[in-house]
Amino acid sequence: MTRLPRRLVLLAVAALTTTACATGSTASAIAELVRYAAVGSAATASNDPHGGLGNESDALRFALLYDVLTVAGSDGATAPRLATAWEPDSTLTRWKITLRTDATFADGRKVRAADALFSLRRMQSKAAENYGRMAMFDLDASSTVDESTVELRTRSPFAAVPEALQSATFVVPEGTTDFSSPPPGSGPYRMTGGDPANAALERNDAWWGPKPPTKRIEIRAMADPQARADAVRSGQADVAGSVSPTAAAQAESAGVQVVRRPAVTTYPVVMRLDQAPFDKPEVREAVKLATDRKQLTDTVFGVYGKVGNDLLTPGDPTSPRLPERNRDLDRARALMAQAGYAGGASVTLHTTTAYPGMDSAATLLSAQLAEIGLKVAVQVDPPESFWTKTYAQAGFYVSYLGGIGFLDVSRIALRAASPTNETAWKNPSWERGLDAALAEPDAAKRAGALGALQAALRDEGGYLVWGVGDGLDLARSGVSGLPTGPGFARLFIDQVRITA
Repeated sequence: MTRLPRRLVLLAVAALTTTACATGSTASAIAELVRYAAVGSAATASNDPHGGLGNESDALRFALLYDVLTVAGSDGATAPRLATAWEPDSTLTRWKITLRTDATFADGRKVRAADALFSLRRMQSKAAENYGRMAMFDLDASSTVDESTVELRTRSPFAAVPEALQSATFVVPEGTTDFSSPPPGSGPYRMTGGDPANAALERNDAWWGPKPPTKRIEIRAMADPQARADAVRSGQADVAGSVSPTAAAQAESAGVQVVRRPAVTTYPVVMRLDQAPFDKPEVREAVKLATDRKQLTDTVFGVYGKVGNDLLTPGDPTSPRLPERNRDLDRARALMAQAGYAGGASVTLHTTTAYPGMDSAATLLSAQLAEIGLKVAVQVDPPESFWTKTYAQAGFYVSYLGGIGFLDVSRIALRAASPTNETAWKNPSWERGLDAALAEPDAAKRAGALGALQAALRDEGGYLVWGVGDGLDLARSGVSGLPTGPGFARLFIDQVRITA
């Protein structure tokens, strides 16, 4: 993608300019405004919290406007949010979910069990957009028990319901049909101006949770990573999400804060099992053996990364420890010949610039794979269309994962019927093993079974995971309270503040 001229970048970030007024004159005063430059495109910005969440800017805004049922705690275990308790029956197919009784929507209505169930059902109705996140639930058979209790039914025994309800289960009032503007939420902030691409939010003083320290937050969608970094370095924004390692290193030397979200960023290379030449397991293994992982990791993530081992969610607590896969060009060439490609093959590798380094990774990988006869043409697709026209459709491309756990990935991408089964992974015995693992009530045994499934996927599947990097955000001096957790944990910025 051609980088925007600097003049246009400055015009874009200039829209973020707002004077942040301190609430007092002492050194510990908290500014009234935080300006956040987030990953996103104005062309695909949305007011619908139950869709695909393709824009990080949208997801950040939704996490401020709406309550979710559960979140990931600091220890990795599920923590309460709108839901205060969850209890299964003996079959692990009926779960009683108890909600807070002190939550209210912005229009004054009390949040009820019926609102939560309506929101979950609406998520399920939009499965094609949100990657089937509610697929494990039988929401038609689910019901409200009373005003603050929902009985959720699962399609089969399922021990991980609290995790399945984490973070993206945004609750809106029952019967909401109009999302042309944000419907009332019960979250820590309310939207008071702007539009989905350039939103202004103000603290909801009626929120049941800990009072947000900042009165106003502005979130602007910015597709170019360098433009986001420039916005903070030039004083036009207070926070920039997901910047490049180069921008982070430059910022550190200039005295700008670098907030690290440890080991949460991977750019898996997708090889579809139903498209040649990757329908041959020998070719997939050859690609994994031909990759110079250290060179890729050093180039793309620098000091903020470590070599990957083809485990799709390396930061997940259930991820197994396995011997590292070393580069072996001789073996890779032999496998190519065994698959019928002794003379090589020509493929197109799609990538984009939505997240820093995705294009660099593709270019470097193409040079590495040339050593085993794979002639790789790199195609850089616009970030505005990559997630709708390339993701889960192209046969060979650089994907993105921001630290979500294996449970999330398994349901959205690893079942034959998953809406975004991007590698066309269809393995009935593996799926039966997944069902058995998720039905295991003993947490330690469940973790072991899930680890074994990840090991099998590593060896047989269509993902090349060459490295894992820290998520890197920039923040001006005095900013604190930014989340550093993986996956959806990064969305909850209601406790961010700037102290003078």
